[in-house]
Amino acid sequence: MLRPPETFTTNRLTAQRPRVEDAAAAFAAYANDPEVTRYLSWKAYDRVEPLADFFRARQEDWEKTGLHFTWLLRLRETQEVVGLIGCIPDGGKVTLGYVLGKKFWGRGLATEVLRHLVAWLIAQPEIFRVWAYCDVENPASARVMEKAGMTREGILRRWHVCPTIGPSLRDCTVCARVK
Repeated sequence: MLRPPETFTTNRLTAQRPRVEDAAAAFAAYANDPEVTRYLSWKAYDRVEPLADFFRARQEDWEKTGLHFTWLLRLRETQEVVGLIGCIPDGGKVTLGYVLGKKFWGRGLATEVLRHLVAWLIAQPEIFRVWAYCDVENPASARVMEKAGMTREGILRRWHVCPTIGPSLRDCTVCARVK
């Protein structure tokens, strides 16, 4: 069974298990912004409490289920919350997802943390595929995946819903690293 590290660092980021007490900072940094969540599978939070519940559930995953691992991302120098990255193991495959606050876009932070996590995951003997997807109208996210060492594999037709955009299933770009 995959057991990722509870914390890790990159050149500019610290990643750690989210705590309920981190919810307000995460809400302010990224989770309440409809522009940030535009292409995600969840709407921007309008209150801190549901985000705290999400963090509570992720704590339980770390402690009990092992079904979903998430890390809150902070700038190493200031400890300011910048975003979140997570992985969902499924046998020898792992799905990744990430989000950064808008003020942190364009700095290479998502690429940096994704590259680190992809490398760690693919080095695990039991993992043969690490993959992620993004809405086809979000080419910046696809480029992050490619810069992190993943290969664009194609389009998943009618794959996910972006509730901020509407209820229809949308096409997604899928990228992966395999061994």
